[in-house]
Amino acid sequence: MAFVVKRSAKSKLAPMSDMNVTPMIDVMLVLLVIFMVTAPLLTVGVKVNLPSVNAPNISGNETPVVVHINSEGRVFIGEVEVDVATLPAKLAAITKENSADTKIFVRGDKSLPYGTIMGVMGRISSSGFKKVVLVTELPKAEETNVTKK
Repeated sequence: MAFVVKRSAKSKLAPMSDMNVTPMIDVMLVLLVIFMVTAPLLTVGVKVNLPSVNAPNISGNETPVVVHINSEGRVFIGEVEVDVATLPAKLAAITKENSADTKIFVRGDKSLPYGTIMGVMGRISSSGFKKVVLVTELPKAEETNVTKK
């Protein structure tokens, strides 16, 4: 802590013991900007080309478990690749005791056959998970205009 000399009427050279917080505020603002920029990049996950549909969004407050199926048919929980045979056991280990109430989002690539995605969903739901949902993208403006004609 630096001492700044303060002049007063009684003494000509009295030390001022106030702390200079400007550098600390500058550092905190820089850290805030860095976290704001990097936070959206942490939720990217596995690259999946989702199909698009006209449907309302599902609202909810809890964080779901996301199962990805990429274009080669490989299955991931988050970013970790898992075997389809061990998928229900790994999901049960992740969700612990509340498996019936846990939402599981399945993100399947649109180039995959319907049976591949439904096979994965069937394994998940047959192991006791009740809230298994397919994730899609909302259609772009050009696609909705074409389908309405």
